[in-house]
This record gives sequence, structure tokens and C-alpha cells, in this order.
Amino acid sequence: MEPETQSGRPTLPLPPMKWDAWGDPARAKPLSEDIKGLLAAALGVTGDDASQLTADQVVLRPSALPDEDLKALAAIVGPSQVSTADADRLPRAGGKSTPDLLRRKSREPQDAPDAVVLPAGEEEVAAVLALCAERRIAVVPFGGGTSVVGGVDPIRAGFTAVISLDLRRFDRLHTLDEVSGEAVLGAGLTGPQAEELLAARGYELGHYPQSFRYATIGGFAATRSSGQDSAGYGRFDEMVRGLRVVTPVGTLDLGRAPASAAGPDLRELFLGSEGVFGVITAVRLRVHPLPAVRAYEAWSFPDFATGAAALRAVEQQGTGPTVMRLSDETETAVNLAMTDKIGGAQVTGGCLAVTVFEGTAEQVAARHELTRVALLAAGGTSLGEEPARAWEHGRFDAPYLRDSLLAAGALCETLETATGWAQLEELKTAVTQTLTAALQESGSASLVMCHISHVYPTGASLYFTVVAAQQGDPIEQWAVVKRAVCDTIVANGGTITHHHAIGADHRPWMDQEIGELGVRILRAVKDTVDPAGILNPGKLIP
Repeated sequence: MEPETQSGRPTLPLPPMKWDAWGDPARAKPLSEDIKGLLAAALGVTGDDASQLTADQVVLRPSALPDEDLKALAAIVGPSQVSTADADRLPRAGGKSTPDLLRRKSREPQDAPDAVVLPAGEEEVAAVLALCAERRIAVVPFGGGTSVVGGVDPIRAGFTAVISLDLRRFDRLHTLDEVSGEAVLGAGLTGPQAEELLAARGYELGHYPQSFRYATIGGFAATRSSGQDSAGYGRFDEMVRGLRVVTPVGTLDLGRAPASAAGPDLRELFLGSEGVFGVITAVRLRVHPLPAVRAYEAWSFPDFATGAAALRAVEQQGTGPTVMRLSDETETAVNLAMTDKIGGAQVTGGCLAVTVFEGTAEQVAARHELTRVALLAAGGTSLGEEPARAWEHGRFDAPYLRDSLLAAGALCETLETATGWAQLEELKTAVTQTLTAALQESGSASLVMCHISHVYPTGASLYFTVVAAQQGDPIEQWAVVKRAVCDTIVANGGTITHHHAIGADHRPWMDQEIGELGVRILRAVKDTVDPAGILNPGKLIP
């Protein structure tokens, strides 16, 4: 892969999302009367947000970056590509978890990066890292800012200052190899930008996480992202064929062939590394031609266990849906309570499943029929295509509903894990019970919803959505609940995260995830590639 070159942008790009909410304010989703009624009846939530602030009411702690360091950074990237203005610092003050958004409502002084720096190429990244290592300045790589686990929190960790290294100018499609089916994409491209560039040439990456509209190629790699089409196209890390990474001690160009026996695969050190080991600047990825045909079918199952067994049967026989998801009874019921129908189909209860198929007409027809036979045999009832199309239409919009729930005085957050099929029901029950009990202890009734979002031959992920009433300090309320549920996940054999990553929030459980020796190995890598420890301190490694 060739290094990045100057993209020609003359000024600091606009922040990726609204500073105190998800995404584009124009897409905000006010609560319907049905949802308000459900909240009042089930949870006693009836209020409005009295603490809503405007950006100019937020108090950020003053920048701690000395003028001489600011001038040195400007000399590397250009004066127009470095800023200490609150308007630039505030949108990069954290990610988009519920605690992040609740912190934005505070009238107390808030942490933010001391400066925002936008390098244009690898040489500038290397120079910035060298300067920061010399002057004891922490560096937080920043893509779309969609982290929900504290992955972009501006933690100083004893350094003199902390900067946000925004990679938006790494925004090119470098190469497209149509023979091999590979493309080299700049790390700063958002999901829509990458797909637009590929579609112009007749290709698609096919990676569609809920954060798709704002998250970046580099962020997908750094967090081992998993998209909603993973049943067909795999997780993002499965798509990666090569990486370029700038570290404080040098640049790595990893991935020489489709497969290799040349020792351990060093790409794996940087996939999921969350900016702790280096700054990903470009990714070489597997791509495929744009699908010619899509087919949709939704299903109803009498209960979650039956539905999960059906999804397992399909995945293990390999009939190849691009999307395959299952909502539990509570999630299905809540959707019904809000809409009467799901996608125009009358549903009376049970569990809703969605399947989508992509490819050529022949491939889609064959895969669809084989899957249909398996789901019918496993106890499923077809609901036709409309509920699946309705899910696809709104699949990126759930975070907007969370914004409105928070504003109404509800506590709304998500968490996820994964385990083997044999342990799936037990883990789901344990997590649900812990969430319910911990929220009850805080004085709040709750709705705990769950769906299977990603499937594998040997297991599946569980994605939980929790809605309760805010009680006291809602940040501390959720912190207590999150600690309890993370302990439960680990105790019941689940991974601490399936696709949200570790960040700062899951860091206390990392030693239980990989063991004390595993932590020592990560620390040894950190000491080798980042001896000054400037890269994204306080994340990933305990």
C-alpha cells in the first residue's frame, strides 16, 4: 500500500456528529404517544429533560497545551489543521455511550482534548507522534467518534496534555484490484464514503454496523467491528487483507498475501488494538461486486429457544443468508406495542427473526429456499418480506430513539457479548436477571430486551437493550449496573465484548478475558511500539 498523500482540504472539517447526541439532528426521533404511554405504564417515566444545554453553556477545562507545543504541531500539519477552540474540542470530548451523553448535560467543567490535530499523511502522523513522545503529550486517534465504551475519552494519564488526532483527511480510495477483489481505503473514510467510492466502480465492502453512517474504516479495524451483514460477508477483521500502521517507533505495512505461514500474523496485533499500539492509516480489504438481487423474509418463532435453534441449524448447514437476526419475546413485544404491526405484518407475539439474501438471482433463490426449508422445519412461521424490509429501512436509527428516551428521563443503554450455542440460553438468562435485579436495587423497574445480532457455526452474539427510569445520579446508577453485568458475563463464560471493543469501560475485565500472561504480552507489545506510552492511554490494557 502506498502512503497517504495530502487530500487538499484547507480547513478543519466539521465535527462528525452532534456534540450531545447521536448523528444528525435532522434525523432526531421524537417519542410517539405510544412510546410515552409505554414508558409511563411500565417504568413510571413521564418527565422531560430539564438539564438540556446549548453548546455555549458547556464549560470545558481550559486547554493545557503550551503555546510552544501548539506552534510545533502547527508547523507539522499547518496552522489551519490544529485547533484549541472549544467548538472543535467539545465534539471530540468522548464517544456516544449513554454515560458520555449524560456527561454532556453537566454544568460542571468537563474534560476535552487540549487540541484537535488533523494530519494529512503518514509523514505528518509520524512527526506528530515523535513530537508528542518527546514532549509527553498523549494522543487519542479519532475517527467517527462512535465509541460506546470510552474508547476515545481524552485521558491524560499523567501526561502534560492530550490531543485528539483526527484522521478525517485520510479519505481516499487508493487502489481497487478487480482481479483479486481487494481495495485499499484510507482510514478516515466513513462507511458511506467508502461504499460510495466503491459503488462508482461496481463494488461493495458490505460492512454495515449500526454506526455505519459515521464510523470510519480505521475505526472498524481498530475495534474489530461486526456489521449487520456479517452472516454473509463476515466481520470486518475477516475482510482485512493488509494494514498500514504508524507507530511512534516506525511504520508497518502488514499483509503480503491472502494467507501465509510466515509466523504469527502481526495484523492481529493491530486489529482490535484501539489505537493503543499505533495509528492505522490505510486498510486493504476484500470487496465484492454490488449484489444484483436482494430477497427478504421475516419469521416468527414461539419462543427464543426455538428461534435460536433455528438460526443455529441454518448457520451450521451454511445456506448463506446475508443477514440473520432474532429478537427475543420482550424485544418483539416492545416493537409491537410501539407499532401495532411490524413492517405491515400482523404479529401476535413470540420472537421475530429477519433474514436477507444478496447475490446473483440464482444464488439468492437457492440460498433463500434452503434457508426457508430449514426455518420451517425448526418451527418458524413466515411473515413475508415486509417486516424484514422495515427492519432494514430503520436499522441505523435506533440511537436517535435513545436520545429522546434520555431526554424524557429514561435510562437507555446497550451491551453485548457472545458465547457458544450450548451456553447461549444460560448466559442470556443470567444477564437478564442481573440487569433486572441491579436496576431494581437502584429503585427502578426495567425493560430488558435482547436479540441475536451475529451468528457463527459454533455460537452467537447476544445484544441487550435496557430501558429504566433514571434514579439519582444516572451515570453512577448505570456504572453500578454495568459492573454487576460485566461480572455476570465473565462468570458465565461470555466474552466481555463481541463488537463494542474494550476501551476504558471494559478494561477492568480484560485480565479475566485473556489472563495475566495475556496482559503481560500486550504490555510487552506496547512497550516495544510505544515506549513513551502516549497512544490512547487508559484503554484496552489493564
